[in-house]
Amino acid sequence: MDIQNSNPTILDAEDLPTRHRPAPAHKPSLRENGIFATILPHSALVDRSFCTDYLSSSGSESGGDDLMEEPIDEQEIYDLISTIADPEHPISLGALAVVSLPDIAIKPTLPDNPASPLRTVSILITPTITHCSLATVIGLGVRVRLEQSLPPRFRVDVRIKEGTHTTAEEVNKQLADKERVAAALENGTLMGVIGKMLETCR
Repeated sequence: MDIQNSNPTILDAEDLPTRHRPAPAHKPSLRENGIFATILPHSALVDRSFCTDYLSSSGSESGGDDLMEEPIDEQEIYDLISTIADPEHPISLGALAVVSLPDIAIKPTLPDNPASPLRTVSILITPTITHCSLATVIGLGVRVRLEQSLPPRFRVDVRIKEGTHTTAEEVNKQLADKERVAAALENGTLMGVIGKMLETCR
């Protein structure tokens, strides 16, 4: 396969928005390593039985069955798709700016019934070049990743961003056509490419 864009712009991974960064290394406090360590041992700071009782009772007032499902926001969606590998380069879609946080939106699927749990996730894709023949494959990869990761109450809408591709209208029709998407996903060769793209996902 000839590479269509052999010199794409690549963003620094450290500059990409994410909640998946490793936590900074723990620095011992004065209480753990300083002069207070000999005066007030760490184990003496808290009555452990009190902590255990408190933690086990907290959150149980409303009953476990009544807990609300944790909401999913745009940052979480971005974290799911930004690590997908580009089909041409061993580089993520986030680093290539093919997907970006401002181009992700979550809206009620039924606007007349905002209390409904149904949500539609809309993602606009920006191909690295305007004539990219793999735009449909990238869109399918994003769609597969989200449909595998999100609860069934979410609908996924993946489209090419306006003005970024010469055949955006045709690609968008393919990505929106459920029958064509289902037929594409039964193609073993295509699914092999998408599977390779998703190997880098975290």
